[in-house]
Amino acid sequence: MMTLGDWEKGGSVRTLCGKRVFCREGGAADAPVLVLIHGFPTSSWDFEALWGPLTARYRVVTLDMLGFGFSEKPTSGYSIGAQADLFEARLAELGITSYHVLAHDYGDTVAQELLARKSPALKSVCFLNGGLFPETHRPLLVQKLLLSPLGAFVAQLTGPGRFDANLRRIFGPGTQPSRELLDGFWAQLTREQGLRAMSKLIHYMPERVARRERWVGALVNAAVPLKLIDGADDPVSGRHMAARYRELVPAADVTLLEGIGHYPQVEAPQAVLEAYLQFRTSRT
Repeated sequence: MMTLGDWEKGGSVRTLCGKRVFCREGGAADAPVLVLIHGFPTSSWDFEALWGPLTARYRVVTLDMLGFGFSEKPTSGYSIGAQADLFEARLAELGITSYHVLAHDYGDTVAQELLARKSPALKSVCFLNGGLFPETHRPLLVQKLLLSPLGAFVAQLTGPGRFDANLRRIFGPGTQPSRELLDGFWAQLTREQGLRAMSKLIHYMPERVARRERWVGALVNAAVPLKLIDGADDPVSGRHMAARYRELVPAADVTLLEGIGHYPQVEAPQAVLEAYLQFRTSRT
């Protein structure tokens, strides 16, 4: 396992869209570009187990979005569109004109927004567990509380024990997170008073409802290959979400990972890698 400290040392903080953003790249400069987009409430470190195998094949680009990880955590100004802007700004800075996406959770919605923008640079998208459809998203109680008028208060009351318990609920029964992983997640969440951002970031849930036509439409009408790799035992966006994906997305390409929860790239990185490489070989 690559430690959080090593992950930080391998990246740098840059200014994108006027904000301090932690960025990381790896792989050959002339290889096909793969953009990794992380979820809520963690960071790009979620992909550390896949970093070596992916950078052996692709030029991999990622960053911690605003409010997450090692990036700036302002008290306002969060939106899915603003997060998508960061990725486009970073790709422009690197001179990248063709790329693929592998996204998770909150990052799925950012990827949907990138799809909706219909940039010819975007060549394919692979989704991991996330709220692709607001009607199938089953948020945890803590997420509902963060969205309530008491959200800021709830965030400040959150401690490592409660945080650990909530994370354990969404992992598979046989793939529970290690102490090191949970401590790393907590360290990044609380960096730069990050808890205060949680009740602002959580407004991605009503944003998904308000922009459903745009973001679900981006899936239904996608002009590029799509793939879903889904941990079936995830109570938030598992088997039930995959079933909805099959209903709505034409020629749906789905890999269900039995016994795996909400973080397949952490819980079953080899299975995710194999499914992703098969997708890239057969569809792109």
